[in-house]
Parts: sequence; structure tokens; C-alpha cells
Amino acid sequence: MLLSYYQKELIEAGLDEAGRGCYAGPVFAAAVILPVDFYHPLLNDSKQLKEEERNLLRPIIEQESIAFAVAAVDNDEIDAINILQASFKAMHLSLDKLLLTPQLLLIDGNRFKAYKKLPHECIIKGDGKYASIAAASILAKTYRDEYMQQLHHQFPQYGWHNNKGYGTSFHREAIAAHGVCVFHRKSFNIFSPPASIE
Repeated sequence: MLLSYYQKELIEAGLDEAGRGCYAGPVFAAAVILPVDFYHPLLNDSKQLKEEERNLLRPIIEQESIAFAVAAVDNDEIDAINILQASFKAMHLSLDKLLLTPQLLLIDGNRFKAYKKLPHECIIKGDGKYASIAAASILAKTYRDEYMQQLHHQFPQYGWHNNKGYGTSFHREAIAAHGVCVFHRKSFNIFSPPASIE
């Protein structure tokens, strides 16, 4: 069972990202402030949930959270500053958009670039431990999946409606056959493609 809070004195925001290991598309991040008594039996790390469960939880999180925000950093910026820094930037951008300023940040993972002067706690596998981080993981994942679904219509040959830009065998074979497109992360050294699709 997920913990409702890390401590009770300060307003906490949970943060997580989605798409860090993808070959294509942006990295998304979300920040979520939940009520301390928030509970939903399905709430968990987004990777442990089925797509329909994530889609069911997203509007519940949005409606019942005290505040939430989602932000993205595109593949060109990922190539320019690297994926780790891009993940931090996406988290910072999501915090910029929050309508309420939190007093403590709970970060999924073991590293974070400090945001302003707010204290933060890095929690390994935090999306499976704290409700606010799990909620952030679900928002980041569902928003990113939705975005990749839209990109699929521009470049259907890569199968992004299914793989969401991850390096599946289908995606790798499509890159080998068609080259990379404008949404691929060139710094990821995916393949030596035969051509570049604009």
C-alpha cells in the first residue's frame, strides 16, 4: 500500500518523468500535490498498471489533486543538453506551472537538480512507495502516450501508437528501413540510418 505522505508539516509535491529511455519524442514530467487523505485502490507506479487503468486514474488525479501540472522537453533539447538534464528541466517546468507552491519535493529516482530553494528528497522506486509520486508517474505517462499517439499520424511507419517511441524490435527495424525523422533523438546513437526523413 502506498504511503500518503513523507511528512505532515510541509506541503509535498510528488514528481516523476516518462519517456527517458525512448528513441523518439519528448520527455514528459508531472508534479502533483495530493490531499493527505487521498486514496484510490488502483493507484500505483504507472509501469505496474494497464493502459486502461492509467487512463481511468488520470481524470481522478486531476480532479482530486490540490494542484497538478505536466510539462515536456522535446527531442532537440534532449540532444542539446542530454536526457538527464532534460528530465530535470521537464520537472522544473512542471513546478513552474503549479498553481500552488509546494514546500517539499518528492522525486522518483536517485538524482535531482535543486529547484529554487525548495528542499527535496530523492526516493528510489518512489513511484511504488508514495501516492503523490505514483500520481505524477501516471500523469507523465498518459500525457506522453497521448502525445506520441498524435505523432504516430505524421510518421506511421515507426509504430509509435504501440511502442510510444521506445526501442522495440519493430521500431528499430523501421529506423533501419526508413531512417530517422525529425522527432528522433539523434544523440541516442540509435542506428546509422540510411537516410533522414523530414
